[in-house]
Amino acid sequence: MTPEQVAAASKPAVLELGEAFSRCPGTLRRARLLGISGWAFYITGRAGALGDVRAETVAAAIGFIAPEAVADGWDASARVVRPLEVAAANLAECCRWGAQHLDDLPGTPRLAVLLDRVVAAADATGMPLFAAWRAMPVPQHAAGARAAVALLLLREHFTGAYLLAVRAGGMTPLEAVLAGPEGEAGATACGWSPPYPPVGPLVRRRLWAEAVTDRLASTAFRVLRPGEGAELVALLGATRAGLRTGVR
Repeated sequence: MTPEQVAAASKPAVLELGEAFSRCPGTLRRARLLGISGWAFYITGRAGALGDVRAETVAAAIGFIAPEAVADGWDASARVVRPLEVAAANLAECCRWGAQHLDDLPGTPRLAVLLDRVVAAADATGMPLFAAWRAMPVPQHAAGARAAVALLLLREHFTGAYLLAVRAGGMTPLEAVLAGPEGEAGATACGWSPPYPPVGPLVRRRLWAEAVTDRLASTAFRVLRPGEGAELVALLGATRAGLRTGVR
């Protein structure tokens, strides 16, 4: 497999697994312990690695969530706790989830090794969230925790690459969300208010942006030796299947 093929084949599993911890009830409990809402924890937990910046900066870095919705979560959290503290709590929950759900899966140690190498080789240019997260110290180093954190980082890398591709293709983030599989429901979930632009003319641009995303992300996968790309794709698929079926 070429690096671009590995990137394209890995992307669905990485996007799913890289945010799985955020839906865990334990993660939501951490938000309550910090005294903030689940939405505030999601926004600040994801962007808090940037530090004490303005909501406008956070909205620009995240891209696909409406600026007003970003500001609602970011500003509400900032009144209670510092962003870096929320980011550290989010990272701790990611590690906890990884240790709980991935440690006993047989392929996790090897998955963590391969993911760590890909993340370390990734180019962070134009991807502030990925760069900020990669600079965060990881509190746990067991295989499950390492794999979970690497999946989180690689997810941010793919998302950052997609945002660059969307803008290069002449689309706005809202248009990209509307042209995606969830359409207007996805736009509403991301805080965008109607009326929405027509979707038809946007589909071809979105497909182009998806292809460019794979090309941008593929540079990170060049670090893998022959055969390791296919191995990584297989391990991601097995991990995804194991979590879905509850196999440990």
